[in-house]
Amino acid sequence: MSAPLLEVRELVKRYPLGGGLFGSPQVVHALEGVSLALRAGETLAVVGESGCGKSTLARCVLRLEAPTSGSVLVAGRDIVRAKGRELRRLRKRVQIVFQDPYSSLNPRRTVFQAVADALRLHDICKRKERRARVERLLNRVGLGADHMDRLPHELSGGQRQRVAVARALAVEPEVLVCDEPVSALDVSVQAQVINLLKRLQRELGISYLFISHNLGLVLQIADRVAVMYLGRVVELAETRALRARALHPYSEALLSAVPVADPQATRRKRHLVLAGEIPSATEMPPGCAFASRCPYRQEICTAEAPALRLVEERLVRCHFAGEWPAPAAAVAPGL
Repeated sequence: MSAPLLEVRELVKRYPLGGGLFGSPQVVHALEGVSLALRAGETLAVVGESGCGKSTLARCVLRLEAPTSGSVLVAGRDIVRAKGRELRRLRKRVQIVFQDPYSSLNPRRTVFQAVADALRLHDICKRKERRARVERLLNRVGLGADHMDRLPHELSGGQRQRVAVARALAVEPEVLVCDEPVSALDVSVQAQVINLLKRLQRELGISYLFISHNLGLVLQIADRVAVMYLGRVVELAETRALRARALHPYSEALLSAVPVADPQATRRKRHLVLAGEIPSATEMPPGCAFASRCPYRQEICTAEAPALRLVEERLVRCHFAGEWPAPAAAVAPGL
């Protein structure tokens, strides 16, 4: 197997908050030893609830945030330690589509200016060729030449996100980091943008690092899924394997929350009800970070942190991966 296009190794990101109540320093543990690998033409989804570190991971991958430690290899070169021209060359290979297109686009610059900026900064083509190139990029994402001279407020949410995708594609990246790219859009528009991303992947062979909190959406588009909880990957599996059976209790809870269109299937579905409190990111527990909410927790879970280990051809961070003891909390057969 060829080397991955993008590889994250033991990435750590901590935010110092200064002194606490009695002057002791506090630190937010946003990422704690995250490791991932993205192959050519693959969609790797990172899923988890708000505050788990998904967006921090996306920003560290592009060096928009400097990680505390660890490395991010783009085609074998470490973007964390790159500087100057080398950093610019690596960023050209990895681009990002942000969650809110209205915030990520300059409201005073037209669509043409927004997309052409990427061509100018990376010296992709001559100035006289930019307008024709921008038009081709807009056509590729489903927009026309009549959109080029419009401002962001003159576009719909879906059109603005298409412009953001066109801007990211302008430098011909190999990896596109999609940070919740459809969560700010209506459901029907979400489907259109997802279909656009699928088509672009088929046509260009581009790889996606897809960040989302919506596991139902992720199961439709991803080849592999990394489930994150409080800054750590708790399960990394092929999408088909995860859909069939989760080996971490948190993954099981996320799967049980995915809506099913069939009412009879919904009644038969097993719903894992999580109780307890989420630990503070400034005071991580000594054992498993999920123990306070886990219905299968045992004494070892609160005393010893589980390692990320290989179980049934996937990586799982759980002492009892796939072999959970009797539940300590209710598991409802249906709602």
